[in-house]
Amino acid sequence: MEGGSAAGEAAAGEAAALREALRLLRIEPSAAGPSAARAGGAEPCSRNVLRKRRRWERVLAARRRRRRQERERSRARRAGGRGAARRHSKALAEERLLEARASGPRLCVDLGMADSMTLKETSRLASQIRRLYGANRQAEKPFWLYLTEFVVGSLIYEECFRMNDGFSNYLMDTTQESYLDLFPLDAIVYLTPDSENVLEDIDPKKVYILGGLVDESIHKKLTLRRAQEQSLQTARLPIREYMVKAVNTKNYHSETLAINQDPKLARCLESWSFFWKRLRASRCRETLSRVTHSASAVQCWK
Repeated sequence: MEGGSAAGEAAAGEAAALREALRLLRIEPSAAGPSAARAGGAEPCSRNVLRKRRRWERVLAARRRRRRQERERSRARRAGGRGAARRHSKALAEERLLEARASGPRLCVDLGMADSMTLKETSRLASQIRRLYGANRQAEKPFWLYLTEFVVGSLIYEECFRMNDGFSNYLMDTTQESYLDLFPLDAIVYLTPDSENVLEDIDPKKVYILGGLVDESIHKKLTLRRAQEQSLQTARLPIREYMVKAVNTKNYHSETLAINQDPKLARCLESWSFFWKRLRASRCRETLSRVTHSASAVQCWK
C-alpha cells in the first residue's frame, strides 16, 4: 500500500509540474498535445511572434497602398498624355479650317434640291454630310465648307441635327441663302459628271459646288442642267482619264459619287495633281474602281 501511495504522489507531482510549465508558456492544458492542435487549429504564438507578425502585415499593407497609388498615377499620366495629344490635334485641325475660311479653297454643298428626296434619301444625305465634314477636317489642306439653302425646319435640317451628334459645333457655314447670293458667278464651279471640262487642279479662288442630292433612280444630267440654267462654269473629276474598269458581272460602272466620295475628296485636297499622279499606282486604281463601280454608290452630283 505504501508503494502504491508513493507512486500516486509522484504522478500527482509530475502532473502539477507539467501544469505549471504549461501555465508559464501560456498554453491551456486542454490544448496540449498533437491531437488538440489539429482539432483547434494553429497553436497560439508568443508576444514577440505576434508583434513581428503584426508589423509585417503593416509593411505588406503599406506596400500594397504604394503600388495602388503608383498605378493610379501612371494611369492618370497616360490619360493626361492622350488628352493633351487629342487637344493638340483638335487645335491644329481647327487652325487649318479657319485658314481655309480666310484664304480658300471653298466647297459648297447645294441643298436646293433636298425637297425632292424621300426621307430615306434625306437621311443618307445627312450621313454623307457628317462623313464629308470628318474627312475634310482631317485633311492637311482642307476646304472651308458651306451648306447653302439649309432651311430651318426642313427635312434635311432636322435629319442633320438628329443623326449627327454635335452638328451645331461643326466648323462650317450654314445658310438659308443660295450660293448665287453668296459668291460672284465667275468664281463658282459646279461639279457634275456630265461636264466636258476636266478638273485637274484646285483653284483656291474658286468655289466648288457639290449637288446635295441622293437620287437612287439616277436622273441623268440633273446638276448639269441646273448649272447651265444658272450660267455657271462646270467641271468633272478626271475619273474617265485615270479609272481602270474592274470586272463587273452586272456591267455597271458609275461616275456618280456620294459627296464624301468625291472621290474621298477631303483626303485628296492637299494637292489635286499629286493625287492623280498617285492614282496611276495599281492600289489607288483599285481603290477608285471599288468606289466608282459600286452599284450601291450613293449619288450626290449628277
